[in-house]
Amino acid sequence: MEVREKLAVRPSALSCCGCRLKLNAALDEVVLLSTCNRVEVYGTTPWVAGKLHRIFQQLTSADIDLTPYLYVKEGAAAVEHLFAVTGGLDSMVIGETEITGQVKNAYQAAQKAGLTGRVLNRLFQTALQIGKEIRTRTAIGRGATSVGSVAVELAEKVFGGDLSDKTVMILGAGKMGEACVRHLAKRGTRSVLVANRSLERAEALAAEFGGRALGFDGRMAALIEADILVSSTGSPTTVLHKGDIAAILPARGNRPLILIDIAVPRDIAEDTQELENVYLYNIDHLESIVHENSKLREQELARCQDIITRRTAALMKRFEPRDEAGRELAAGWAMNGTMMAKA
Repeated sequence: MEVREKLAVRPSALSCCGCRLKLNAALDEVVLLSTCNRVEVYGTTPWVAGKLHRIFQQLTSADIDLTPYLYVKEGAAAVEHLFAVTGGLDSMVIGETEITGQVKNAYQAAQKAGLTGRVLNRLFQTALQIGKEIRTRTAIGRGATSVGSVAVELAEKVFGGDLSDKTVMILGAGKMGEACVRHLAKRGTRSVLVANRSLERAEALAAEFGGRALGFDGRMAALIEADILVSSTGSPTTVLHKGDIAAILPARGNRPLILIDIAVPRDIAEDTQELENVYLYNIDHLESIVHENSKLREQELARCQDIITRRTAALMKRFEPRDEAGRELAAGWAMNGTMMAKA
């Protein structure tokens, strides 16, 4: 996580960073994918050797050796990797659906910025088709579906499965926080508080679930009421420090407070977990529940892999260069490398 935080790219900055990668890392085409669990660069280039450090140095000013965290996939292996990622097979929660939307958004941002061409357009369009095929032809998507739903499941474990008398607070009204609200509403929570820098956006989300909206400055007073906080603001800096939480604990009357930080970079300072009756979980802590929920889905992996293998072979066949008569040529096509940083 410490490494991913230094490389993470906000959705609004994908196009800008993609342009920088294309110009400074000598990539012919490029799509940049940055989520809570991965930072990946998909590119076309005649050669990959020696480019990895130059590529990822474009994403961070931190002085850090990224060598232990990088790997490269080329050609068919890169194609298979993207297909597996889009289908949710490489996610913490196997078969989760959020990644498909994230891949789509990353591709559309690159396409709009003129960063894609013949190879990556066909690759990503095929990947999105395969994501749909995997979900309709297999049972990989059954059970817990996303990091948001797993976070809710964690809260149920802590409170013995009953959230009906609990107040939930969402800090940040982005898609991840919105997903958590939906799952919590289905589980019958008593009330929902939504705090966001945009009061208008908070009000829209709160109205949808009969909750209460408040401005970002009111977050600490609202935490006195809350039993569970789900934080996913997209802020580049910490928004809740240990001292902030410690200051409200006396007013809470010794009630447990669960803090679920699903943001990258993290919203909540790590030392907050040292406080009594405060339980802090970040994206990496969710893995224990992820493993439990993935057992049923693992049975479908072979069927998903068959789809990916078949579609990869077909796509690579289309990429083979041909002469005017349609005969295959011996020369290779531009290499498609997947460069990935993942802690």
